[in-house]
Amino acid sequence: MAEKIIEIKHLSKSFGDKSVLKDINLYINKGEFITLLGPSGCGKTTLLRMIAGFLQPDEGSILLGGKELAGTPPHLRPLNTVFQRYALFPHLDVYDNIAFGLKLKKVPQEEIDKRVRRVLKLVAMSDYEDRDVETLSGGQQQRIAIARAIVNQPEVLLLDEPLAALDLKMRKDMQIELKEMHKKLGITFIYVTHDQEEALTLSDTVVVLNEGRIQQIGTPVDIYNEPVNCFVADFIGESNILKGRMLRDRRVAFIKHEFDCVDEGFGEDVPVDVVVRPEDIYFTTDPARCQFRATVNSCIFKGVHYEMWVDTDTGYELMIQDYDPYPVGSEVMLYIDPDDIQVMRKERTCNNLKGKVKDDDTVEALGVELPVRSGLDAGTDVTVEIPFESVDLLDNVDDGLLSGEVYFILYMGDHYHLTVKTDDGDLLYVDTNDIWDKGDLVGINFKMDGVRARLSDE
Repeated sequence: MAEKIIEIKHLSKSFGDKSVLKDINLYINKGEFITLLGPSGCGKTTLLRMIAGFLQPDEGSILLGGKELAGTPPHLRPLNTVFQRYALFPHLDVYDNIAFGLKLKKVPQEEIDKRVRRVLKLVAMSDYEDRDVETLSGGQQQRIAIARAIVNQPEVLLLDEPLAALDLKMRKDMQIELKEMHKKLGITFIYVTHDQEEALTLSDTVVVLNEGRIQQIGTPVDIYNEPVNCFVADFIGESNILKGRMLRDRRVAFIKHEFDCVDEGFGEDVPVDVVVRPEDIYFTTDPARCQFRATVNSCIFKGVHYEMWVDTDTGYELMIQDYDPYPVGSEVMLYIDPDDIQVMRKERTCNNLKGKVKDDDTVEALGVELPVRSGLDAGTDVTVEIPFESVDLLDNVDDGLLSGEVYFILYMGDHYHLTVKTDDGDLLYVDTNDIWDKGDLVGINFKMDGVRARLSDE
């Protein structure tokens, strides 16, 4: 049975009014290579810095070997950190950079020599001990930074986007070397990156974060093949993410067709989201096997495979990856195996906003008054339900009741599902056929069709 080395319990952290981490619960096994993965601003580096001791949590605890780390300064924790910018000492040569920490601890010189030689061999830099670090390439400097960290024999090695500054080929080479180092050292690696491929390549376990919360924890295979929500499915690799309806166990409808699947326990006639990876949609010439038809509208060579976009016979656009190209304009027959359809519970079916009844015909929500008849007494707390398609985005921010910024974009085959953050920090979810870019500033109005208010505890 795996032995836990680090336990993180109910960890939260804010900077001013901005909540960066929200109730994080996580354990890390001894000897594990675990990666904290997510977009910029998701909280992954903040979490790493709290484990290292450079930041203190507002709430919660971090335990190492069952002992609380609160109050233990970074230099007394059995951890070492490798930073993105290496942080090497330019006035010292390679040997003295690596030996620096050992000399501070007054380790005998003979032991220092032995350890430095060992780690130089481990990082394939045995003949470089007398070199000036500023004469080294980026990849070589990164090796020295790793050597300096592991020479102190830490129980845990923390790596904060250590390969981000390297070019693509060097980064891929270092990924292989890091994986080999981890295997040889046998210590715990906690790795931070926003690079999905890097996370899948290196890790035993991947922790996907977004907006300060853990979205999913699992092996690279689990994260890729069985994402728990649309964010994970979209963030990890390429995906076709589509609205669906679970008809019954092992039967789901999407793109206006019905398919067999392997999922159970969702109920009957329930709205769901469906993920199909581009490599899991197959071409066929057998009409008996064909589940739906489509027309190829683009075909691009990607090196290992061709990436094709097709328009289905029911008006949806899908991405397909295949080793063989099909010319633009081709009429094709397609099928999807049941094992390759991933059904996910919908996180929400509409916007649910906190509100308050103003009078018979008005409800206040998001700081604005909306013409909604609730049939409830003035002052009653309500939940205002606004369908995704009832949120109207405008080019001119001054034309809206509210203003905000397009925060996240998800293409769902025949429309876009947007997350918009208002100027007050509230989130609105929008279905639209209009094309927006992440970061666009927008005005926000509401089409009142389908908007209703209900008691908050209903």
